[in-house]
Amino acid sequence: MDSKDFRSVLEAQREYFRSGATLGYEARRRALLALSDGLRANEEALLEALRLDLHKSRFEAYSNELATLNSEIAHSLAHLRSWMRPRRVLPELHLLPSRGEIRPQSLGCALIIAPWNYPIQLALAPLVAALAAGCTAIIKPSEISLNSEKILATMIGKIFDPRLVAIVTGGPEVSTELLGLPFDKFFFTGSPAVGTIVMKAAAERLASVTLELGGKSPALVDSTVDLLAAARMIAWGKFNNAGQTCVAPDYVLVEKSVKAPFLEALRAVIVEFFGEEPKLSPNFGRIINRRHFDRISSYLSQGRIVAGGERDPEALYIAPTLLDCDDWDAPVMTDEIFGPLLPVLGYSSPEEAVDLVARRPRPLALYIFSNDRRTRALWRDSIPFGGGGIHSTVLQFASSRLPFGGIGGSGLGSYHGKAGFDAFTQYKSILIRSPRLEPGLFYPPKTMPLALVRFITGGGHMRRKP
Repeated sequence: MDSKDFRSVLEAQREYFRSGATLGYEARRRALLALSDGLRANEEALLEALRLDLHKSRFEAYSNELATLNSEIAHSLAHLRSWMRPRRVLPELHLLPSRGEIRPQSLGCALIIAPWNYPIQLALAPLVAALAAGCTAIIKPSEISLNSEKILATMIGKIFDPRLVAIVTGGPEVSTELLGLPFDKFFFTGSPAVGTIVMKAAAERLASVTLELGGKSPALVDSTVDLLAAARMIAWGKFNNAGQTCVAPDYVLVEKSVKAPFLEALRAVIVEFFGEEPKLSPNFGRIINRRHFDRISSYLSQGRIVAGGERDPEALYIAPTLLDCDDWDAPVMTDEIFGPLLPVLGYSSPEEAVDLVARRPRPLALYIFSNDRRTRALWRDSIPFGGGGIHSTVLQFASSRLPFGGIGGSGLGSYHGKAGFDAFTQYKSILIRSPRLEPGLFYPPKTMPLALVRFITGGGHMRRKP
């Protein structure tokens, strides 16, 4: 399919959207139910594709990808009617008698560019939001996760009229072609470097854009917590999908007085989760390709290996690895790792931890492990981040009730649940007056006294007593 074909698909979708076929409640509901049915019908093929691409176990593949999608669809179906309902507002005194309405309006035709690390979920979760909002969509899955790309193309082709949802496959040149087309909404999940390109394309068309990027998401641990419990949660969040998760803890900052026992706790947890030889564990994944394997391997020399470090290039296996680090300028501490390496560094005071994190690019996620209320509040409120957890990692992504998104270099905009509906929606405001009532005091040559205008519009700077 060349650029002319891409444009023809988009034009067909645009015409379909203009017909109003996507906009009614029943049309949106049918589309969401069709996606839900398609996921169930293709469950085994999807799980197998994830095994082939990333060596995901059935449990990990289902819980991380299909379960999240099923939850998103169920939440959207349960709330769709209320999300679509216009909201009435009472205007200010000087606009009476009148009433106001805020009406959700579908943005139109969307482009969804998905990554390879969660190739099913991150292609289809934005689609759930787009369908709920009444949009059409063209999805560009990652060609790196080839088996998932193939099953997505087959599944979507069977479920949907291409005028509503279409799949376009291929490499980066295909994405470039698509970014040159006049979509109404651009939704991208991936690296900040490519996110910049997507944002430029959206800016050239004055189109709406959502960017779900990444960054170095820290976990902060102090001496007040149960170190073994904290180690379990951090290790689970980090080594799930072999660390190839945008919201995985990218490094740990731990209070220096408990750094050594915390490292020992992490070592014990790795054995607990994956055994003495994680390569033999059915619950530990593989690196997506050789390029990423080599990139991650280059970080192994940038700290003292406390656990792990074993590699097998033929199997694309890198063991869950702990690095005792102290060099903040090493590439392992400046790049997003996106692999099963966890640097552990120390801090002396809660304020120093804030300074160490806040002076660096704003993270997509922050994970706080402290039983001290003041410390938790300091870290939560002093560090800008997209989202996160307290005594938790990664799980915030699984909630349809919590908007997910980054800040600064880690993303722009958010989605999941109502936030996803909003991401593909424009809210238009309407002021409604009776045609029998004219605001004669405003029309020339009659002039309302300026003092009265000030009073009724608040221009007199009236202040309430505290």
